[in-house]
Amino acid sequence: MTKKQKKMMGRIIVASALFIALQFVPLEGAWKLFASAGIYLIVAYDILLKSVKGVLAGQLLDENFLMTVASLGAFALGICDGSGDHNEAIAVILFYQIGELFQSCAVSKSRRSIAALMDIRPDYAHVERGGQLSTVSPDEVPIGSIIVVQPGEKVPLDGIIQEGDSLLDTSALTGESVPRSAHPGENAMSGCINLRSPLRIRTTREFGESTVTKILQLMQEAASRKSKSEQFITKFARIYTPIVCGAALLLALLPPAVLVIMGASAEWTTWLYRSLIFLVISCPCALVLSIPLSFFAGIGGAGRVGILIKGSHFMETLAQAQVAVFDKTGTLTRGVFEVVAAHHSPYSLQELLQLAAAAESASSHPISISLRQACAQSLPPADISDMQELQGLGVISTVKGLRVAVGNEKLMAGEGVEAMPCHCVGTIVHIAINHRYAGHILISDSLKPTSVRALAELKSIGIRKTVMLTGDNSRTAEAVSRELELDEVHCELLPAHKVEEVERLMRTNMGHLFFVGDGVNDAPVLARADVGIAMGGLGSDAAIEAADVVIMDDDPARIPLAIRCARRCIRIVRQNIVFAIGAKLACLVLGALGMANMWFAIFADVGVLILCVLNSIRAMSSK
Repeated sequence: MTKKQKKMMGRIIVASALFIALQFVPLEGAWKLFASAGIYLIVAYDILLKSVKGVLAGQLLDENFLMTVASLGAFALGICDGSGDHNEAIAVILFYQIGELFQSCAVSKSRRSIAALMDIRPDYAHVERGGQLSTVSPDEVPIGSIIVVQPGEKVPLDGIIQEGDSLLDTSALTGESVPRSAHPGENAMSGCINLRSPLRIRTTREFGESTVTKILQLMQEAASRKSKSEQFITKFARIYTPIVCGAALLLALLPPAVLVIMGASAEWTTWLYRSLIFLVISCPCALVLSIPLSFFAGIGGAGRVGILIKGSHFMETLAQAQVAVFDKTGTLTRGVFEVVAAHHSPYSLQELLQLAAAAESASSHPISISLRQACAQSLPPADISDMQELQGLGVISTVKGLRVAVGNEKLMAGEGVEAMPCHCVGTIVHIAINHRYAGHILISDSLKPTSVRALAELKSIGIRKTVMLTGDNSRTAEAVSRELELDEVHCELLPAHKVEEVERLMRTNMGHLFFVGDGVNDAPVLARADVGIAMGGLGSDAAIEAADVVIMDDDPARIPLAIRCARRCIRIVRQNIVFAIGAKLACLVLGALGMANMWFAIFADVGVLILCVLNSIRAMSSK
């Protein structure tokens, strides 16, 4: 509990104790008035101050103003009618503050949940300099430095493991409870916890660009993006509050005026009392507070299982998605390519690999990495120049004075070379040297272990259409499509063609569409889709920046889980809207007809708020 919440609770306890004592102490006249006023001010002074500030700022019609008018009106009635009974006035504000405290604690619980998830920012880094370790702030460590992470410590920056075999706890990043093995040559993400033995890591990113910093930024940005439901509630409150204030004024003046005209007793006090009850019941705090809380809790619940949703708008759109579109490499497949063979080449496999790996030496594409890893002996950098990477086509470089083009059939056509077909299933990398065909390398990639299950789950939860878009050849694409039982597959696509296909699918009006990808070439289509989902573990920075949802552990099975989390959150939001508005309208009618007193109004207002808040915090659960 925060300091502010403790202070509020203290005021509520003191005011409640004095209020109860007042019922048993025989005070009369001015003494009772002063005692009641003192108790009222103890619990209500902050509401009064907020109301005054609202009036001065021109924002009259908020819940603070409504509660101030209603409670002061009830207090004034106790003076005017000579009863000296101010219990209802004190109770109005006392129970309102109890509801506010309850809501504040619920928000704090949700914030603590996200804060615990995000408690991954490292405080220091051990940097190796001249054989000695020095402890510095992570933002002072340049790229290429060697850092040492001891068992039990957080990895402070992204990097590649140089020495050490250990286990990394990635649960704060990915939601995955099983530790991952860590060996030399593998990536280590900042925010992971080293569990077993020391690791020497060469940093590949500055702290400001590290995984942990990006996650923190994403979670901070998520709260500022409002959904249509939140925008509706904001607009509703702006219209609703003036209407109920006008209705309360009419209720106080119109019926007595009609009675006077008809020659009957006006009963001004009775109708003023009813209008005050009307104001208390009408306070829209249950709606205004519980809807944002529902989304906040939903974003936190998804984050606990490694799904970062960048705002409630994207959660709402994801919940309505009907069409799923996927990239292939690194998304549905492992993206870990293995060189199988070389065909139609006068060179040996290793000779061809050496030229291809040299040409692609500066590329970060998974195929380029696999070629370099399969090459037994790499050429020195001095032998390589003029590298040109063509998105969706391949790479052209000068290697030992030779023009080496490595890529797909379209690149070969651009080089004026006829590519030889391959009858084997896999990714085909064609090579041309000085505009002459030099053969092709067959590379295989396997499906991720959970891809089949993820696609089946998507169909089981109501996704109407599953589509794969890939730049790979038709044989490989068709083979993957058959294994995953996809509805459509489109192959040999450039990034611009992927955008065109997504736009075509969006024009079919089958429902909202989400696209899942991980590479730089996926960034345009991630930005164009209704919801872009990036594989964040190994995905490129461009893809993560362009996406609306980030899957932190690259597991396709998280995608149906993300949809279920989003749908559950939206269900809770709709339940709160229907319940809050329905209960308010019913109670308003009862109050206007004189069938409800001030105590009923108090419990109706606070009770609806508490029930809506309790319902909202269910969204934090990721089960």
